Amino acid sequence: MAAAAITMNINTNRTTMGETLRIAVQSKGRLNEDTMRLLEETGIRISTSKRTLLVAASNFPLEILFLRDDDIPGTVADGTADIGVVGLNELEEQGVDAEIVEKLGFGACRLSIAVPKQMEYKDITSLQGRRIATSYPTILRRYLKQRGVQADIHVISGSVEISTGIGLADAIFDIVSSGSTLVSNNLREEDVVLSSEAVLIAHRGLSEEKRGVMEELLFRIRAVMGAANKKYVLMNAPRESLDVILNVLPGIKSPTVMPLAQEGWCSIHTVLDEKCFWKIIGRLKEAGAQGILVLPIESMIL
Repeated sequence: MAAAAITMNINTNRTTMGETLRIAVQSKGRLNEDTMRLLEETGIRISTSKRTLLVAASNFPLEILFLRDDDIPGTVADGTADIGVVGLNELEEQGVDAEIVEKLGFGACRLSIAVPKQMEYKDITSLQGRRIATSYPTILRRYLKQRGVQADIHVISGSVEISTGIGLADAIFDIVSSGSTLVSNNLREEDVVLSSEAVLIAHRGLSEEKRGVMEELLFRIRAVMGAANKKYVLMNAPRESLDVILNVLPGIKSPTVMPLAQEGWCSIHTVLDEKCFWKIIGRLKEAGAQGILVLPIESMIL
């Protein structure tokens, strides 16, 4: 891939932006941290020295409204916030009418049925007439209805995983990330009902001006996401080894090859997935590559 496709600084004047866009962000927790990091990586400067409800960016027409995660879908749907970052699981549970604009690639989790390890479980019909504890009754009811299962749903706001241990329920329906919480509570995961991640949602009635600002923000976000886990790789090699090295490299596009001052040598530039690079580094060296330099990519415009 040509080096010109890599940028370390995004042009903040690519479009003309007018109205200020309001984005609803979770006030605390992992989703807050990941969202604020993403905004920072897009070059948007936000002062977070004080814990306030509403904070304006200093170099982009954006203001951040900090809310509880379960308040974000409704706030975007009714237009109080123009856009918002929320887990798909929370959006599905709220059932509000908001546009899913972009999947953001972080906050991955799943909503799953989990049962005690000693319980015999064939499929969801094993819970016919049983008690299920959850903080997501809307999604659970829909899932049970689709499969013709009737169960007693106990709605609780937290610590769902202890419900079976204290005799409150026979099974649970809850968020699972690593699964360690289930193990520590003598539970095993069975049916994955919903795979979730953070999504950017938008109010369906955005003005043309605000939608333009959102598109500029999306342009930056996609550039940052495009560079995630990618490395810019440079190496020197004898020209006689070029064909072998090019066959080894699974780059995004054809690598850039430039002659060196030393006769018969060339420099090869490409972009590789980080995991892929560590798998093929040995093959590159065997093929004759030398002086391999690996650089991080801040953003990538495709």
